[in-house]
Amino acid sequence: MIKSSNYIALHHGSLVIQDLSASLDFYCRILGMQQNRFRPEMVFEGAWLDIGIQQIHLLKLPRTEFYPDSCPPEHAGRDRHLAIHVQDVDSIKSSLESHEIAFTMSRSGRPALFCRDPDGNGLEFIQI
Repeated sequence: MIKSSNYIALHHGSLVIQDLSASLDFYCRILGMQQNRFRPEMVFEGAWLDIGIQQIHLLKLPRTEFYPDSCPPEHAGRDRHLAIHVQDVDSIKSSLESHEIAFTMSRSGRPALFCRDPDGNGLEFIQI
């Protein structure tokens, strides 16, 4: 039996994207993340983004429809999403506002912001 203490940390989370250039613009220019240039060779295009000691892996793969009969919820917290700890949620809010990118704040009143990337992937930024 594997002990729960065997698990140390999340290494990375993957997001399916359609346009690598648009995604890198969103994550690097708008959100200020850094691309990790030491990406292992793979049979598809993609990129690694550093999030502290963890990473986001952008995968350029054929789209699968999550919501074939409807639209995803406006509030990404009620959907599949990655949650990322940040020092300052207001700086992300300001950048999204200046680029006219929709977002919602946590409905619980805690300092957290939810948005979607250019492919509709849900993101949550939680101020620590």
